[in-house]
Amino acid sequence: MTELLSVIPLGLILFAYLLWGFRVLPQERWQFIATLPLVKDADGHWRGVNLTYYGFFSAVAYVVAVVAILSLLSAIGVPSGMILALVAGTLLVCVPASRIVAGIVEKKRHTFSVAAAFFVALFAVPAVAFLVNAFSGNPKPVLPYLPVLAAAAIAYAFGEGLGRLGCISFGCCYGKRLEETPPWAQKLFSRWHFVFLGRTKKIAYASGLDGARVLPVQGLTALLYVATGLAGFWLFLRGQEGVAFLATITVTQLWRIYSETWRADYRGDGQASAYQWMAVAGVVYALLVAFLLPAVAHPKADLFAVTETLWSPGMLLFLQVLWIAIFVYTGRSSVTEARVAVRVCEDRV
Repeated sequence: MTELLSVIPLGLILFAYLLWGFRVLPQERWQFIATLPLVKDADGHWRGVNLTYYGFFSAVAYVVAVVAILSLLSAIGVPSGMILALVAGTLLVCVPASRIVAGIVEKKRHTFSVAAAFFVALFAVPAVAFLVNAFSGNPKPVLPYLPVLAAAAIAYAFGEGLGRLGCISFGCCYGKRLEETPPWAQKLFSRWHFVFLGRTKKIAYASGLDGARVLPVQGLTALLYVATGLAGFWLFLRGQEGVAFLATITVTQLWRIYSETWRADYRGDGQASAYQWMAVAGVVYALLVAFLLPAVAHPKADLFAVTETLWSPGMLLFLQVLWIAIFVYTGRSSVTEARVAVRVCEDRV
């Protein structure tokens, strides 16, 4: 009962956050959060770099994902220093991979892909956990592999689900035009669809679909992934890490395979995208891990230990630095620029 009482308030907060984003983020004004003037042109205008809400919401998603893995592993007694080593090592590999792999698949330099980061994380997480265990000096694994993988999978579900708000703001990962879908889909989504506004959104300059009614693929993904993360969180706290890992990976990756058939953005060449093949590999990987990796005994989940871990100056500072780093890395727009005119308001001098 305690586990359920901890999950329900979290779910209410996250779903309220998502529904707010679905309502406002397709609007034009929610793409850029700020512009930093850098160089002045000969005509007196400043050329500037745009900072995006994509970066803002991506940073929030990363922090929530990290808080999730910190909460789950600290609840079963894993020292916070070991968890931070795992998180830092995984992020150092997966954050750059989100750009590198996406560039290879989509043949574009200025793009990101959570699917790419997830695929790399499938192998990076156990490798980093192995290294942390090897250098811990403890004969028994400080980071138990199955709980670590389960916590990472749950964190991924939260991170990608909440990160879809960034996609809505930027206008990427968009669905097909509603009129191009089967009649049942047109009827189902006749009232709940997205209409993106603004010529600088990706849906506009890549596909010319600004102002069109499109399937709310990002919204569906966000709702399903956050719900899956909450279910996995509950299962983990009840001591069912293997089930949590298998269910979380299977649901999210099967949805990725299916949902891409409803998307209109470019996903690489071929009938099946590279991301769909990565998702298939993820499901196979989860099945092998769930049935072959032995469960290990650990203390019953203690939710009070979570508060002690998170509510410390060092941890709060780490999360703030992480937010800033992710915002700077993902929020600096390289596909748009700004020209800023600055003048004195003579009537106020």
